Amino acid sequence: MFALIVIALSVYIAVTVPVRLGLDLRGGTQIVLETKSTPTTKADSAATDRTLEVLRGRVDALGVAEPTLVRSGNNRIIVELPGVQDPKKAADVLGRTAQLTFHPVLGVADPTEDPAKSKPGQSKELVLPDESGQKLRLQKTAMTGQDVKGADARFDQETGAGWHVTIDFNKAGRSGWAKLTGEAACKPMGDPMRRVAIVLDDRIISSPQVDASVPCGTGIADGSTRITGSFSDADARELALLISGGALPVPVETVEQHTVGPTLGADAIEATAWAAVIGTALTALFIITVYRLTGFLATVALVCYGVISYAALAGLGATLTLPGLAGFVLAIGMAVDANVLVFERAREEYAGMHRPSTRSALTAGFRNAFSAIADSNITTLIAAGLLFFLSTGPVRGFAVTLAIGVIASMISALVITRVLAEFAVSRRSVRRRPLFTGLATTGRVRDFLVRRDPQLMKSPRRWLAVSAVVLVLAGTGIAVRGLNFGLEFTGGRMIEYSTSTPVDPERARTALADAGFPGMVVQSSGDNGLSVRTEQLTNAEASKVADTIGTLGGETEKVRDELIGPSIGEELRRNALIALSVALGAQLLYLAARFRWLFGSAAVVTLAHDVLILVGVFAWLGKPIDGVFLASLLTVIGYSVNDSVVVFDRIRELVRRNRKAPLPEVCNKAILQTVPRTVNTGMGALLILATLAVFGGDSLTDFALALLIGLVVGTYSSVLTATPLAIEFSNRRGSTPSRPQRRKPAARRPAQGAQV
Repeated sequence: MFALIVIALSVYIAVTVPVRLGLDLRGGTQIVLETKSTPTTKADSAATDRTLEVLRGRVDALGVAEPTLVRSGNNRIIVELPGVQDPKKAADVLGRTAQLTFHPVLGVADPTEDPAKSKPGQSKELVLPDESGQKLRLQKTAMTGQDVKGADARFDQETGAGWHVTIDFNKAGRSGWAKLTGEAACKPMGDPMRRVAIVLDDRIISSPQVDASVPCGTGIADGSTRITGSFSDADARELALLISGGALPVPVETVEQHTVGPTLGADAIEATAWAAVIGTALTALFIITVYRLTGFLATVALVCYGVISYAALAGLGATLTLPGLAGFVLAIGMAVDANVLVFERAREEYAGMHRPSTRSALTAGFRNAFSAIADSNITTLIAAGLLFFLSTGPVRGFAVTLAIGVIASMISALVITRVLAEFAVSRRSVRRRPLFTGLATTGRVRDFLVRRDPQLMKSPRRWLAVSAVVLVLAGTGIAVRGLNFGLEFTGGRMIEYSTSTPVDPERARTALADAGFPGMVVQSSGDNGLSVRTEQLTNAEASKVADTIGTLGGETEKVRDELIGPSIGEELRRNALIALSVALGAQLLYLAARFRWLFGSAAVVTLAHDVLILVGVFAWLGKPIDGVFLASLLTVIGYSVNDSVVVFDRIRELVRRNRKAPLPEVCNKAILQTVPRTVNTGMGALLILATLAVFGGDSLTDFALALLIGLVVGTYSSVLTATPLAIEFSNRRGSTPSRPQRRKPAARRPAQGAQV
């Protein structure tokens, strides 16, 4: 009943509730703004909240469909604008302080006087140039934007004078406007003092002369006015938007900006969808081939897992990003692990029964595999939780998707697969054909190991020596080649273009240097793509770069634009190290609680071993170390500890059965018993990752490559590094509970009546 309710509810949510796509999948612009303190205002959480409300009014006036504005920390605001492909316009509108003030004009200033000698509200006078460039002396602020009720851009159809902006004042502003215009109306026509200056962000946008019809001392009492000038449609609407949105309580600075074209998002969705379909089909075919009927039922449960995961994303309102979509595909491979654990334990139970029964073997398989499944999935949830709390942007989306996938996989394996499998093996026709279930056979891998009986732990130090050699090679790559930190960790700007004809990166690099941009990092991207990266690049300079590339590649389209401020890059680097350190510490604490400090320490050292090797391989290959790499790195940690947990769980079980057995012998036996599960789970994950690497597109290639390397290294290290380390740590301690102490032989009693 529980399985049916979960499936029915998931299908209903999946059909009725759409999943919210991230900007990297539907296109648009994301801007991260940071509030800055001023001598008079502190950029605390309260000021950031007030700034957020002003920005929300501006975004609503822009007419963007489904915008998102959220506060991040005490002084950052994340703004997502779907469909907005012009980051310059969005940043200008959002980032401008829009301090609107109204000033009486005191006269014309000396042409040699510095216009920037004073600021509004900080002195009794200031000097600013008007629309024609003439410098005016202005009295201190008489009115501010707080006196404005609203503003609207209108076209004067009667006179054909063009666009203007109408301003309506609130109750307090009406009296102030009447007083200001009444005093100006007392001056003769043509006198500069008859003008009223309207200033926006220290710039006079209009300084109209009060009309002759306005009576002296009375002023304009209807509570409205209009700003005239040579406005275009866009200029008038933007000015009205800034005025009606109000002034920001504190200045803001753009510290991060991402723009993704809708074409790139559509291609990514299509590529990842193909990867999901092909990877799932290959995995299903493999599982059915190995486990027959139960494998087919596990495939049905995997389909249900996909529906449950999708419904959970939609029901929670989570945003599905590109790394999140990849995590969704990857979790399919991880969901296979729980089924494989159960089926392999069931095979062992069936082979050891006096009167074998597939149903009894299956029940015992679920019971005996539960602890390993629980420990494996909890460690992955720990990694996902750390990703969510210690990272930002798309990586958090990956963490959410991965956590949902883990929970859904447990429901799929422990509930849905169990319901289907126990129902199937209980049928009389199936009981008569136990081989058809796939549980009444030991499997080729186990048969091979039984025949050879390799003593892998006879000399555990040789495996540690192999690991040490690989670590040295990886460390050499880091020392010699260095780490190619991505834009997220270094800061700067990266723009990706799509050209109608291919462009050689070296040729583009030379052309950009001639255009005044030396030292740019130029790389190919896809078939007809080109990406440029530099430390600092303004929007005007970005336009010049696009024109330069357009002369080489013909029709040029910007498909991605990313800007990361230096403070963001430094923070991301710090958070990455914190996430990695906390992940290792959390794994150590959990494993120590579930097993012993000896095994927990061995597992954590192995995890550090895997991390260094993966980073070293990426250093040798020159691949970027970015946020997506961090996601793959922590996923590798979760995958590696999963394998270690399975082996350690079997060691713990064997020790409980025979506490007198030597630890190396117990470890060797545990490894051989869990190798079939390791091979079959690894094959399932390998098929998924291979399809991601081949069909996932350029944006997922490095992600899949990191996970493929991590899969190979993690599978090896969890068996042939973690276990030898545990044995070595045990030897250094002198004795373990699993190693018996020799007893002295008991003295023989003399027979009754014998002489001694």
